[in-house]
Amino acid sequence: MAEAYIVGAVRTPVGKKKGGLSTVHPTDLAAHTLRALIDRTGVDPAAVEDVIMGCVMQFGPQSMDIARNAWLSAGLPENVAGVTIDRQCGSSQQAVHFAAQGVLSGTQDLVVAAGVESMSVVPMGSSITAALEKGMPFPFGEGWVERYGKQEISQFRGAELMCEKWGFEREELERYAYESHQRAAKAIANGHFRDQIAPINGVEDDEGPRPDTTLEKMASLKTLREGGRITAATSSQISDGSGALLIASEKAIRDHGLVPRARIVTLALTGDDPVYMLTAPIPATRKALQRSGLSIGDIDVTEINEAFAPVPLAWIKELGADPAKVNPNGGAIALGHPLGGTGTILMTKLVHELERTGGRYGLQTMCEGGGQANVTVIERV
Repeated sequence: MAEAYIVGAVRTPVGKKKGGLSTVHPTDLAAHTLRALIDRTGVDPAAVEDVIMGCVMQFGPQSMDIARNAWLSAGLPENVAGVTIDRQCGSSQQAVHFAAQGVLSGTQDLVVAAGVESMSVVPMGSSITAALEKGMPFPFGEGWVERYGKQEISQFRGAELMCEKWGFEREELERYAYESHQRAAKAIANGHFRDQIAPINGVEDDEGPRPDTTLEKMASLKTLREGGRITAATSSQISDGSGALLIASEKAIRDHGLVPRARIVTLALTGDDPVYMLTAPIPATRKALQRSGLSIGDIDVTEINEAFAPVPLAWIKELGADPAKVNPNGGAIALGHPLGGTGTILMTKLVHELERTGGRYGLQTMCEGGGQANVTVIERV
């Protein structure tokens, strides 16, 4: 049976809104990561068979197939094609899945999976706003309205619905958010991210963590919705960033003298209620564990995107996971969530954390627009 291996994983620091990466063109941001990936693995770039890149707001500077444009902007060979995909927040985790599937199918040997988003340059919702300005009801058409009615569909409402369903109060959400900042600050201070980051534009570390935040400061913030529980403090940060991985077959590893770092064990995908929107990581994880024959106790490190605090909290509660093994170096509440770049950024963190700690199995998952979720299970080699 064919196997797919991760042989390289690198990311930029995650820049905060209007921070050190906000002046970098999104194509150049992605190009920097691609160039770093090729340099660090030492692979012949002409041997790469495809560049699959996640990007959510494919609008303006992030339009026109940024995967292809970034590869060329990096000065890499013209013979390599590129494609840009959108599975909302899971776009670049899906890029990893597509790359691995190409290798597992035996039709490809070397594929780059990448992701990018500059939310400072292309604000979230830019493409939707453009459609609305033309008077088009976007993105939901008549069939959607017939099925779900004319109700609010948003991540903010979904987060509040999760709080109601699982009984999370504001104080619990803020305790989780505070811990995310503390873990991230500690990881940066201890140099846990140093080897995985390719500095750019003078930025060497993730800009989002606030080590000096307090529960009192969080409690003083207004909720995002009147009468709600979610605040900016318990939500992921608007960010800029990019990540890239090189996925290889056993043949490519032999032919190019590459060193495998992790094996792709399982790829899973599922959908859930699109109104709740953020709950799909729970059934998707159950599906992945069943498919792999593993239990949640076998997983040494989990990276679950902290879109909002109730997402990881509900996942931990439903799966019976050990909180100490979940986002051990902080998550998107502290480190930021550059939409299409987050999937490959989380996978880069996961690979390096397994290597740092000597863990065997890692699991990555994230909630996605439309009520979807990807789950990837890897094994350190």
